[in-house]
Amino acid sequence: MILDRYFARRFTQSFLMIGAVFLSLILLIDLIEQLRKFEGLDVSMGQLIRLMLLNAPAAINEILPLLMILSTIVLFVGLARSSELVVTRATGRSGIRALAGPLLVSLVIGGLTVSTLNPIVAATSNRYQSLLETYKSGGQSAVSLSGEGLWLRQGSERGQSVIHATGYGGDDQDVTLLGVTIITYSAEGGPIRRIRAASARLMQDEWLLTDAKVWPLVAGLNPESAAVTHDELRIPTTLTETRIRDSLGRASGISIYDLPETIRQMRQAGFSTKRHEVWLQVELARPLFLMAMVLVGASFTMRHTRFGGTGVAVLAAVLLGFGLYFIRNFAQILGENGQLPVAFAAWGPPVASILLTVGLLLHAEDG
Repeated sequence: MILDRYFARRFTQSFLMIGAVFLSLILLIDLIEQLRKFEGLDVSMGQLIRLMLLNAPAAINEILPLLMILSTIVLFVGLARSSELVVTRATGRSGIRALAGPLLVSLVIGGLTVSTLNPIVAATSNRYQSLLETYKSGGQSAVSLSGEGLWLRQGSERGQSVIHATGYGGDDQDVTLLGVTIITYSAEGGPIRRIRAASARLMQDEWLLTDAKVWPLVAGLNPESAAVTHDELRIPTTLTETRIRDSLGRASGISIYDLPETIRQMRQAGFSTKRHEVWLQVELARPLFLMAMVLVGASFTMRHTRFGGTGVAVLAAVLLGFGLYFIRNFAQILGENGQLPVAFAAWGPPVASILLTVGLLLHAEDG
């Protein structure tokens, strides 16, 4: 038990050290990217730093498997050079038994990633996208689903518009909303127009409304008497088909606690939920995948340095880790496209990774 706590503490120290190094690099690179992205625009350094900090949690969340592999490599290479692994084996303990502490720590980190980091990443990513649009175009666009239907918000320097639709009639080629109500607000914040239409189809940079009725909301004017009907009406928009589909399909911008309800609402609105279902299961399986990355790093580095080839072993561990990460992402894409069952696409790669690396460890330790 004392040895397990010792190895767990050493692994935690390695993880924090490597995480701090990568976080510093991420912040520096992202700040340079923000400077390039907003070159020539009136954006202050404070606003760029704010964007950089908001983007950092998502970047750390993405590279967690790499951090796990490198932390394991640093731990066991250090133990091998100090002959601590030799002493551990001399006491009658198997080298595999030394993995209990690091595996437990990786399981705890995986649990915290799912329960805590995931909601943080969802909130900061959404805020990042919102500020990015505000700084670039002076307005915001937003897409959300509720039990009452689909809500969209588009904006520009001239004002904002809130769009509500009771249904979705689009396909893979276009975006068509049904039962549409649009409230337009001036730049000062007051409503100036209300529109109701049977449908609204997105056409490049404008909405094509059919069977539309427009009520002007002007002080001293009766809206109903001044209302005008149109068989077709075109109004400009800052929303794009890609923006709407990405917002509705970008499961990473939704907290894992809200995903089940979001999936239910998307089904009611007629959208495909396959991507969200796969993402939910992938996030739940993340602790297992992080444990697999620990096993990957250990399977190549739990050996004495006198055997040589440490550099090759480290390179092999990193390459195998990247290979398993690629397979997991590939299986996720197949699951989102409906070519693999959701459970298999999410849980198959982590379980297969653990079985593969356990086999490598057993071969290395027991021959």
